[in-house]
Order: sequence, then structure tokens, then C-alpha cells
Amino acid sequence: MAQRAVKQYAAGIRLACDAFGISEKCYRYQAKLNSDNQQIADWLLRLTHNQRNWGFGLCYLYLRNIKGFKWNHKRIYRIYRELELNMRIKPRKRLVREQPEPLAVPYAANEIWSMDFMHDQLADGRSIRLFNVIDDYNREGLCIDVDFSLPALRVIRSLEQVMEWRGKPKVIRCDNGPEYASSALMSWAEKRHIKLQFIQPGKPQQNAYIERYNRTVRYDWLAHHLFDSVSDVQDFATRWLWTYNNERPNMALGGITPIQKMALAA
Repeated sequence: MAQRAVKQYAAGIRLACDAFGISEKCYRYQAKLNSDNQQIADWLLRLTHNQRNWGFGLCYLYLRNIKGFKWNHKRIYRIYRELELNMRIKPRKRLVREQPEPLAVPYAANEIWSMDFMHDQLADGRSIRLFNVIDDYNREGLCIDVDFSLPALRVIRSLEQVMEWRGKPKVIRCDNGPEYASSALMSWAEKRHIKLQFIQPGKPQQNAYIERYNRTVRYDWLAHHLFDSVSDVQDFATRWLWTYNNERPNMALGGITPIQKMALAA
């Protein structure tokens, strides 16, 4: 701007520099090309021609660590950009995802239950499993059984205990885990006239109610405490389950508890 003022309006250099707040030395400065710049450009062109998959990082490390040049990374990167050697970033391929099937919404208790497993560790590093069952109608937690191993026979025993006080469900939704797909559980369900509804592999959103419940279990208490034994976890889970069903407002139910939802339906 100072040079244009001097050239077009015949202003003095000192006046133009004062007006735009620059020094006369800055006004008269002319950049001097460094001979090393050409050498850097030659090296970069050579490297990127021979190694097409090398980006700036590899080129810089090669020049500094292998060839021993002392040029700093800012200088090399400036020339690298001027030569337009930046590697093209391959765009991520967007996967065409099928629209998930709508989740069935039950209209009464004991129409559809959901069950799933969770994993965690004790304070000494031993792995434990949690078996969760909920009623999809009012999101009521029906049981949380904790142990080191929960095979199909243990799953059947837990379900039988819940059915003694809650009644028999028409459908139980689950994933394709080996405990659920076992012949023992399938024979039991057939004998009790209960339909096992398996979700599609790799689509946990089809079992969204229990997955959301698992997240609540994890973030409400399981991830906050270190337990020394299975009995400690079971005791805490039992007490938390009562609080969840009776005192914790559920946003999916409009801010009421599962027990209140059940009472409204009575």
C-alpha cells in the first residue's frame, strides 16, 4: 500500500511509511533467494518421484536423519507446499447401510422381554459376567445375575426364577450368543411355549432397549466401583435394581419410573 501511494499519488516515502506504520527499511526490503531452497526442492522432487507413497513426514526425516541436512521442518514444508507435493487424502468410502427394522413396541407387560450379557472385572483382574433381563413394555429390570460363568443352564434357571413372580413372557429377544442359541435353551423355550426372537448378526440396534439399559448399568454404578468378589457385585446390583425400578425416572417413559408405568397400566 505504501508503494502504491508513492507510485500513484507521488507521496514521499517517509510520509507513506508513517501513514501505514512501517519502517523505511521494510519498504525497501527485497527478498533474497537462498541457494539452499533449490537444493531442497530438488531433493523433494527426487524423493517423491521415487517414493510415491512418501508424505512430508518421511521426506523430512530422510533429509534430516539419513542425509544429515540441518534444514528445519518449517522451511522444508514451505517448499514442499509450493511444489504442490501434498499427498492426496483418500476419501472414506461411505457405506450404504440398510434401514434397520423398526423396533417392536409392546403394548402390555410380559409381551416381549429382552436379555443380554455384560462383561467387567473384579479388583484382582478376574473377569465376571452380568446377565440382564428387562421387560420392554415398561423398561423394568427383572434381574441382574452375576457370576464368573453363565452358561445356558444358568440362564434358564434365572429366567425360571423371574417367571415365578412376574409371569411368562410371550417373546424373549436376544442376540446370537452361544448361550442363547444352545439346544438346551431352545428346548426349554419350546417346552414353555416361549418364542426366542434372535436379532440379525451385527445389528445391536434391533435390541436397543436392553442395550440402552446396559449403558445405564455401566455408567450408573458398574464403572464407578471396584468390587472384590462376585457376591459384592451381586449385592450392589440387587440394591441398584430396586432403585432403578422404583426411584429413578426413565426419560423413555416420560420421566416416570418403570413401576409407575406398570401402575398406570393396571
